[in-house]
Amino acid sequence: MTDSKKPTHRAFIVKKFTDKEGTEKSRWLDIGRVWTHRDGKGFDVNLEAVPLDGRIVIRLDEPKPSTTTA
Repeated sequence: MTDSKKPTHRAFIVKKFTDKEGTEKSRWLDIGRVWTHRDGKGFDVNLEAVPLDGRIVIRLDEPKPSTTTA
């Protein structure tokens, strides 16, 4: 892994919970970055936290859609 290369993916802890209205929802907490190996056959993962329960999800590092209105 080289620090100069931009991460290709992000790592998240995903936990389910029930809100006040009884609706089941998921909370996503960004916990790290993932770099694809040059040969495309593996990954280097740099995590800042790990879940005690829940799950880790790896997603492409894409910009979030804009929520502003004109």
